[in-house]
Amino acid sequence: MAVQPYDDRDGVIWQDGHMVPWRDARVHVLTHGLHYASLVFEGERAYNGKIFKLAEHTKRLEDSAKILGFKLPYDAKTINDACYAVMKANNIVDGYIRPVAWRGSEMMAVSAQQTTIHMAIAAWSWPSYFAPELRQKGIRLKTGPYRRPAADTAPVHAKAAGLYMICTLSKHQVEQEGYTDALMLDYRGRIAEATGANIFFVMDGKLHTPVPDCFLNGITRQTVIELAKKRGIQVIERGILPEELPKAQEAFLTGTAAEVTPIGSIDHHTYTVGAISKRLMEDYDALVREKVPA
Repeated sequence: MAVQPYDDRDGVIWQDGHMVPWRDARVHVLTHGLHYASLVFEGERAYNGKIFKLAEHTKRLEDSAKILGFKLPYDAKTINDACYAVMKANNIVDGYIRPVAWRGSEMMAVSAQQTTIHMAIAAWSWPSYFAPELRQKGIRLKTGPYRRPAADTAPVHAKAAGLYMICTLSKHQVEQEGYTDALMLDYRGRIAEATGANIFFVMDGKLHTPVPDCFLNGITRQTVIELAKKRGIQVIERGILPEELPKAQEAFLTGTAAEVTPIGSIDHHTYTVGAISKRLMEDYDALVREKVPA
């Protein structure tokens, strides 16, 4: 199946304060962000013309830039307004929005104190990250080859480009073996997350999820925890070992792209798409689309 490349599309992208034709939104090959991963980004979804939790995403983008040692060149209101302007210019009602900020090409070395900070925002129509039929029966995960680093070895709480290299490598490896995504352990050997989403387990009617001390405390993760508590479901945040995988009856991922996606199996352990997973899928859908939950 032919894939439409992201650099060859109709539409416009907001770049450094201006709308530019999609195909002209480019950077120099010696951009610091390309060579040294001095780049932060966000992934946002719009439903019925409204970007879900836009303020929280913009705040995280600002925080990520601060962790990487630079300041965004625009304030939150300008960024938020630009996100909606890009949606309008591209006729996006339900879609994905990608703000990104990076160090420019003034310096080509590890040190980049004098680089200009650039920013761009793109938006496009994008269906579910995982195919609908996979979400109905649950996706297949396999433990990946790389582990999430400790908080004193990498800027683990920033949504920064460099942290995703091991995700790409892990996902590629398990995809070649027929799996949908990789389960990533942390530096201690505990369960951390998938390659781009947080993970939850249902054990005897309670919801268990790893403590996000060396990976992102996802905005969708936080939202689902709130939804579960409103349903009276006990949520336990704790260290979870791989040896505990057989104890779970249900499992699912959460993320802006993944939304709430059930897991059918991890390695040789199988799970049902059960009542709690289905309920939280429905509640999340109702919330983002501003429906009244049952």
